[in-house]
Amino acid sequence: MADRSWFFASQGQQQGPVSEAQLRDLIATGRVTPETLVWTEGMANWQKAGDVPGLLAGGGPLAMPQPGGLPVSGGYGGGSLSIDFGIWDFIWRGLVLFVSLLFVIPVPWALLMYCRWIVSCVRIPQRPNLAFTGRAVDLMWFYALVVLFVAASWTQNQVLNLAVTISEFVLYWLLIKWFVANLSSDGQPLGLRFSGSFWGFLGWSLLAVLSVITIIGWAWVYVAQLRWMCRHIEGTRRGVAFNGTGLEFLWRAIVTALLSVFIIPLPWAYRWFARWLASQTTLVDRGTLANA
Repeated sequence: MADRSWFFASQGQQQGPVSEAQLRDLIATGRVTPETLVWTEGMANWQKAGDVPGLLAGGGPLAMPQPGGLPVSGGYGGGSLSIDFGIWDFIWRGLVLFVSLLFVIPVPWALLMYCRWIVSCVRIPQRPNLAFTGRAVDLMWFYALVVLFVAASWTQNQVLNLAVTISEFVLYWLLIKWFVANLSSDGQPLGLRFSGSFWGFLGWSLLAVLSVITIIGWAWVYVAQLRWMCRHIEGTRRGVAFNGTGLEFLWRAIVTALLSVFIIPLPWAYRWFARWLASQTTLVDRGTLANA
């Protein structure tokens, strides 16, 4: 089993995959210590490197881990998401997306490029090399309908305008389902799905719009909507929960908006806010999620 891929924890984040030979090199250089958590396919849970038979002995064959697949409880099985990206990476990709919106036609390709990049910046416990596998051709229906709806919204027919507005919410709901279904890890589809109903999504979206009149109440509504959306991401043995509060969301959103007014600090403000959102999104046992 010398060709197994290994993962290890470093500074609170999952690293890897690395080959067994590379892992031994990391052990030799001191980057992986006996206290470092490691995992490879077949292990029931993350373990300290010092507890894996033969790993620190050097050169000898490793004992075959007990079957069990990815850990589902305890150890390093849960934990929060994290995200990090370079400022210049954000700037040039943001500019490309902005310019594509001006020229309209390149939007599907620019949006897909941005989605693939931002997803690759996210780290999820036990899910290495997160990626987005959607294709530009999948966005063509969305793109065509948005253009049609924009054209229809120029009319003075109130009934038609209302129908267009509701149809736009349908598109956004379908876009979320498409995005979640096209997430993969280490080259393999995650098999996720968004099970939230359209009427639930429409209700939360309308409530979010109406909550603006409360001046600050919108933050609590947005957080509640995020929790609802996370709770309806299914397809794995672990559930997804958002733990942030309305007050935390409110002051961070206000700071981000104020900094964005000055334009130059915008990338740093965006990254700061994105890091907080990711840190508040955790993997939990579905039983715990159901009782929340």
